[in-house]
Amino acid sequence: MSRRAVTYASYLRVQELLSLQVERSTGPDGPEHDELLFIVIHQVYELWFKQLRHELHGVQGALEDGDTDTALHLLNRVLKILKTLVAQIDVLETMTPLQFLSFRDRLDSASGFQSAGFRQVEAMLGLRDASAAAAQPKGSAARSAVEAAQAAPSVWASFLDYLSERGHEIPDDVISRDAAAPIEPDDRVQEILVAVYRGDADAALVAERLVDLDEGIQEWRYRHVKMVERTIGTKRGTGGSSGVEYLRSTLFRPAFPDLWEIRSRL
Repeated sequence: MSRRAVTYASYLRVQELLSLQVERSTGPDGPEHDELLFIVIHQVYELWFKQLRHELHGVQGALEDGDTDTALHLLNRVLKILKTLVAQIDVLETMTPLQFLSFRDRLDSASGFQSAGFRQVEAMLGLRDASAAAAQPKGSAARSAVEAAQAAPSVWASFLDYLSERGHEIPDDVISRDAAAPIEPDDRVQEILVAVYRGDADAALVAERLVDLDEGIQEWRYRHVKMVERTIGTKRGTGGSSGVEYLRSTLFRPAFPDLWEIRSRL
């Protein structure tokens, strides 16, 4: 029996993919025109979040293997993806507040706050927030995935391991700290980072790419806040979230605080 040839459509499962955009709005003329854009944008975001997690796992593996070139290469890819995420907001902002309101009530309790994909990305960067897992249904695969990401070593932990293997004496209590705990600035780590910048060029390059990554996440957050603000103002978000108020609270919260603390000391 001959094997069916792989085609573009079968390899990418295009038919299944294009069947996943199901509008909930209804009317005499069919679904609201802009709901499809809203669905497509957010589904694409979830795909990019999946790719970010894949790349960040690769970054961690490279750091733990002491492979500077691969770590830099993958971090550069992560930065390009973040730029793409920000650019997608430009497309979403072509939808006016009234156009969004035409189908907003169809979202019911759905909210971007519930994105387990992005919550896992945050956790991988060391941003650990108990409410992230609590936003997922009890017993769900999504909650388990967020909890697992929050319990696993972060990119920052992998970077500190990388520095340790290069001969930089990271304190034992820092290396062995609870992976689930939020990252806190540490003066001892900052002293080591200053020495890294002054005497370990390859490790300093990795550190700068991590700063770029941190800045990229903050840029995405800022653009997301402004997009929501121009669309719904200060109204409460769907799903009972506080909307813009919550999103503003996430701004300027660095994932890698020690790398920012040393700026004035270099």
